[in-house]
Amino acid sequence: MAENFDQAAAEVVAAAAAALGRPLTQPEDVPGGGDWSVVLRCRDSAGGSVIVKAYPATAEGTSSFAAEAAGLEIASGTGLSPDLLAVDEHSRTLVMADLGTGGSLADALLAGSAATAHSALLEWAAACGRLSVAAQARQAAFEAAQARYLADCPDARHGAGLPDRVLAAAAQAGKIGVSAPAGLDAELAQIVAAVTASRHTVFSPGDVCPDNNLLTSDGIRFIDFEEAGFHSAFLDAAYIRMPFSTCWCVFRFPPGLSAAAEDAYRMQACLAWPDLADDAIWAPGIRLAVAAWTLSSTSWLLRRSLSGDVPMNPEAESPHTRQLMRYRWQALAAELEPTGELPAVAELMRWLLAATTGWQAPELPLYPAFRAR
Repeated sequence: MAENFDQAAAEVVAAAAAALGRPLTQPEDVPGGGDWSVVLRCRDSAGGSVIVKAYPATAEGTSSFAAEAAGLEIASGTGLSPDLLAVDEHSRTLVMADLGTGGSLADALLAGSAATAHSALLEWAAACGRLSVAAQARQAAFEAAQARYLADCPDARHGAGLPDRVLAAAAQAGKIGVSAPAGLDAELAQIVAAVTASRHTVFSPGDVCPDNNLLTSDGIRFIDFEEAGFHSAFLDAAYIRMPFSTCWCVFRFPPGLSAAAEDAYRMQACLAWPDLADDAIWAPGIRLAVAAWTLSSTSWLLRRSLSGDVPMNPEAESPHTRQLMRYRWQALAAELEPTGELPAVAELMRWLLAATTGWQAPELPLYPAFRAR
């Protein structure tokens, strides 16, 4: 196993050094780099160190490489991401600036003090918005770079499949014997149209889970751009409200904190789209995005829940699959029912919850940082 890693690392370092145009030495595996890509910290002969990342020769690997390379191209220089230093398209290898080591927003929420977690969340939300605004004028450059790196391969990333997963909500419900309420198909089409519209699009790293960043002395820095692209600002805003639509690190915030974080993001997003300051646009837009993320996540969360009730992350404090699945359905129902919007989707949530009462999943608690000690 060690020999295989050493050989793979040597090949990655050689490709990275060739792309950078100078020797790289002393590769070290970066903890948390993932189990499907190779992520190394290397000594740079020009001084200091760099991060090298390489992707497998699969459809998803190529798609993730293309998004990260293109995303870092347009995010470089913003001060909110690593700067991209070199790319080797043949081996799907990136060389980027090393931001050092340190904790993440997830660390603050799971093990920090309440004050630290509070300030880190607000800083993270504002930074999401600042990055969106900083890259707003570069959509054409991103799309051209992504197409170049994809080299005619289809985009096989998880994020690209969100519309199809939303439209498959009735099929997912059928797995636990729940039928589709009348009018559901039309509402699902409405949700997809809203979150794929070209209006209110912003740049996003895509997967802004709370562990995909570093808390540095200069502020939040985003470090995972495998799902990067331009999408509806409401999708990022909903990610904050839910919270963390695709992540394992999900607990509840104390009253008022989620709204404060959402406001921090919205204040920045309004610099790109001033009409987002209008509650008549913002409120229904974010509810549609919450619906999109919830219905999308049902596809993979329900599958995990039906195969067993296990922690989302066995190596850290995290909710169990059934606990998180029911929380998502409860939260969406609570968003929709007071407004009367998407009545068929709201009814579907009630039926799903009724069908899974036997799971006996406990209520989702507060993040550890906010629990009484």
